Amino acid sequence: MSSRKDGIIVVLSSPSGAGKTTLVKKIAQKNNFKISISYTTRKPRTNEINGEDYFFISKEKFKNLINNKEFLEYAKVFQNYYGSSKNQVFEKLKKGENVIFDIDWQGTEQIKKQKLDYKIITIFILPPSKSELFKRLKNRDMKDKNIVEERMKQFNEDIVHWENYDFVVINDDLNECYDEIKKLINKKIENSEYNYDKNKILNHIQKLKI
Repeated sequence: MSSRKDGIIVVLSSPSGAGKTTLVKKIAQKNNFKISISYTTRKPRTNEINGEDYFFISKEKFKNLINNKEFLEYAKVFQNYYGSSKNQVFEKLKKGENVIFDIDWQGTEQIKKQKLDYKIITIFILPPSKSELFKRLKNRDMKDKNIVEERMKQFNEDIVHWENYDFVVINDDLNECYDEIKKLINKKIENSEYNYDKNKILNHIQKLKI
């Protein structure tokens, strides 16, 4: 059972390129949050450091961790596996540290289904437009045009899961989006009422699908 001194779980998800990783790092830097560093089988990008951005491991090692039930959640995304270490996460929470996740909707669903004895806050991030998303993907160390196109094709499948999250925010301006997320987290922690404009989000999603 969790105690009042335990940490909380915050999950940020988004379509690829919408900015969740940048926001997770910003939240961790400015608040009492520890990032859950995922294991992944994908190759590191040029600016990524093993053990800080991800734990980069082989598919064989990843599958061994699955078999040993060492993941709190894991998913296959764009031909690569990603997973969160159960022990690392629980160790932080029991010490009273809040843990923030940068994972997709598959991992979020797995965490929610476990009905953990910790407060969980889930937030879905949307890009301001499809054209802006495409520009971000092109600029993000992705020289391979096929990779960008693959992520754009996945976009419509990812955004339909927004309804399964506590809150949805649009990342038009990074600092404004960060402020909004911080406010949402505080409201949820305090159990205060906060109703965001779901009709606005729904209208925005309809535009993104065009």
